[in-house]
Amino acid sequence: MIGLLQRVSTAQVEVAGEQVGAIGPGLLVLVAVQRGDDESRADRLLERLLSYRVFPDATGRMNLSLRDTGGGLLLVPQFTLAADTRKGTRASFTPAAAPEEGRRLFVWLLSRAEAAHPRVAAGRFGADMRVSLVNEGPVTFWLEN
Repeated sequence: MIGLLQRVSTAQVEVAGEQVGAIGPGLLVLVAVQRGDDESRADRLLERLLSYRVFPDATGRMNLSLRDTGGGLLLVPQFTLAADTRKGTRASFTPAAAPEEGRRLFVWLLSRAEAAHPRVAAGRFGADMRVSLVNEGPVTFWLEN
């Protein structure tokens, strides 16, 4: 699984003009499921998202995690992160999981996140989404399990 996390002061997702998820300060994470991913990889990604130290401490160093700050977690499915872009001028999506498997594992990740963290929101799998965010720092990390 791939998680592209961004430290944000605010982020939201809209589908057809309707807000389906929003957070204040926290992490916006674009999530891609790849072929061969399973529940253990989703669980590992979630653990990393909750404990990755990307927020500043009192001295301004990135020493605090989402668990430490209690910020929001906005999970947005984005299969294009799993694209193979090494050749040509058009991406290949061969590395991405099949849509049914991608949906299943995204729902798994979301349900585990909701059980483990108090402020969780999400985009809608398979929808044409409009994502808005204010990236703080900017701080962006690519996590891959």
